Amino acid sequence: MIYFDNSATTFKKPKQVIEQVSLGLTKYSANPGRSGHNASLQASEKVETVRNNICKFFNAPISVFTQNCTDALNLAILGSFVEGGHVICSINDHNSLIRPLFELQKQKGLEISIAKPNSKGCVELSDILPLVKPNTYMIAINHISNVDGEIANIQEIGEFCAQNCISFLVDGAQSAGHIKIDMQKSYIDYLTIAPHKGLYSPQGVGVLCISKKAKLQPIRYGGTGTDSLNIFQPKEIPECFESGTIATPNILGLGAGLKFVESNFDNINKKIDDFSTYLNFELGNIKNIKTYTHPNNSFGIIGFNIGDTDSMQVSQILNDKYHICTRGGLHCAGLKHNFLGTTKQGIVRASLCCYNTFSECEKFIKAVKEISKLL
Repeated sequence: MIYFDNSATTFKKPKQVIEQVSLGLTKYSANPGRSGHNASLQASEKVETVRNNICKFFNAPISVFTQNCTDALNLAILGSFVEGGHVICSINDHNSLIRPLFELQKQKGLEISIAKPNSKGCVELSDILPLVKPNTYMIAINHISNVDGEIANIQEIGEFCAQNCISFLVDGAQSAGHIKIDMQKSYIDYLTIAPHKGLYSPQGVGVLCISKKAKLQPIRYGGTGTDSLNIFQPKEIPECFESGTIATPNILGLGAGLKFVESNFDNINKKIDDFSTYLNFELGNIKNIKTYTHPNNSFGIIGFNIGDTDSMQVSQILNDKYHICTRGGLHCAGLKHNFLGTTKQGIVRASLCCYNTFSECEKFIKAVKEISKLL
């Protein structure tokens, strides 16, 4: 099997990640922060070490563990809602960001404006400025599109937000592990992470990194292991955002994945860059192929179609005949596909990780050529 669906989740995990998950299920399986006995304290120490390492990696003042990246986005969006306010997002955004916003529009009258990127598909500050209003309190941007890999200029957008007292939310689901993100340098108030993608971590844990000036309220209430006589949610961070038992084995796996990426960052992304360039170039030379990823894009997300053939059909042929895993369809990003004009056909997406090989890339290109001739 050739696995080219790493933007959905990385299939192969480093051995260190597997080892740490196993330890989380055996040696550190007590409930952290809920008891004073040694087993609980040891689990708490391991969890806090991972939390601190996340903060160092992203230069984040605070990090909160969530169920997944979608949960982190819901916390950032719903927990920072301002009555009578206005939020700017973009057509590159994933439904995990879009749907909470439009739910707020339906329930509480939130104003929403959607920025359209320039001709290259990159979201720039110039695309956002015409949409800013006096009541704009947040700009929410997908750092890297999960459809075609296009990148937003978060540095200039973040600087604008800081200068104008606007909160800045960055969806780092596809960028964390591929681009070095410095929350404070880029003036990010909320950064959401999907560790099971570019950080090679287990599914079932997400991260929300928060700036010190961010104003955030809990959206989930319950036991935190603190202030138990209080019938209301405590205010201490991060506990107030982490009600219920956290996923200790997954968090320990995340810690190992983070170390793996940090130690091999340049080698990982040089390899993905080389393979991205190769695939994009070769696909562009196949008759009847339309590519959607910019030739200079190097983040391992390659979008294409074969003629007018439905993308799901192409992806199914790749799976059934060639044992190559790709993703067809709309990728939970309807606004992006509306922008690209691919809502009926969808797009075939091949996405890479550091465990892919050049031989796999060659076999993939050969398969696409054969399918193109067949169709």
